[in-house]
Amino acid sequence: MSGYVPKSAEDSRAAEGLSLLGQAAAYRRDYAPEVLETFINKHPDNDYWVRFNCPEFTSLCPVTGQPDFAEIRISYLPDKKMVESKSLKLYLFSFRNHGDFHEDCVNVIMKDLIRLMDPKYIEVTGIFTPRGGISLWPYANYGRPGTEYEELARYRLRQHDLL
Repeated sequence: MSGYVPKSAEDSRAAEGLSLLGQAAAYRRDYAPEVLETFINKHPDNDYWVRFNCPEFTSLCPVTGQPDFAEIRISYLPDKKMVESKSLKLYLFSFRNHGDFHEDCVNVIMKDLIRLMDPKYIEVTGIFTPRGGISLWPYANYGRPGTEYEELARYRLRQHDLL
């Protein structure tokens, strides 16, 4: 699309293949990985961090049905695709009525984003508020196998409490 100049915000979204950006938010009431959208990374040859912080994440305990509250932190090194932030917000919101343990939520989020973007590296941390006097902070990461990012994943997994 070299030389293309969008005439409106709608044309710009269409040019990027995005359908949610600029539209009224339609919040899903069930787990919805299909709402995730990507756009092309204009700097795939650069290694750089993209970080998201969702301080109002909620899910349900699969045993009691009680709400769990957390801050979800996502950091990744993009390759060719990047996740669009509004679609990520709607995706994370879709966990609101989803019953999963804290560790499962963190791993599901990471695996969905790996399938979506195929990043060089990604890590997801859940900082869940205490329930019964105990808080959980599950951490999961991934580095593309056979690359330097696989070693980065090993290193950061060993050092995650120090970072």
